Amino acid sequence: MSEASRASRARRALGALLGMAGVLWAVFLLTLLAGSQIYYSLGNIPRRVEGLDGIIFSPLLHADVNHLASNTLPLVVLGFLVFLESARRFAAVLASSWLVSGIGVWLTGQGLTVGASGIVFGFLAYLLVRGFYNRSWRQVLLAVVIFVFYGSVLLGLLPTAGVGVSWQAHLFGAAGGVLAAVLMRKDRLRGRSRQLR
Repeated sequence: MSEASRASRARRALGALLGMAGVLWAVFLLTLLAGSQIYYSLGNIPRRVEGLDGIIFSPLLHADVNHLASNTLPLVVLGFLVFLESARRFAAVLASSWLVSGIGVWLTGQGLTVGASGIVFGFLAYLLVRGFYNRSWRQVLLAVVIFVFYGSVLLGLLPTAGVGVSWQAHLFGAAGGVLAAVLMRKDRLRGRSRQLR
């Protein structure tokens, strides 16, 4: 890939992630106008039929400014790194993390859950494991650097993560990221086998 192509992809990645962050902040402002009832209308309420739509909508909602701010930076940074690989892989990791986290929370969660942290953990897990599945020393090295900066957040996978923290969203989001890495590896291997024929 040429330098111009890399720069173009980086610009697209940054634009996409800043756009995604902008959507989250816009939705937050709308929730301030709509009132707290919107959390119960669109949030993920475990094992309740009325909470099923929260699988789709709850990552867009955040409880307060601090909650949203704490998700915004890692979402942009980690999502940017995933997007640099390709827009298709970014979409796959995003979808897998979003859905697996939402379904996992709906099945096992303890109360109303909102926030994009499941997606953040999905991006993080994908970046940490993809190098091993792709057998890429560069990706493994990047995983080490990412672990140095973000490894401490993995404590959020534990049930002792803290009051009001959905460790289920984190755990299942990370599982979604790993699932995406495994599925994309199989896709890559199929592509290689077609080239060898």
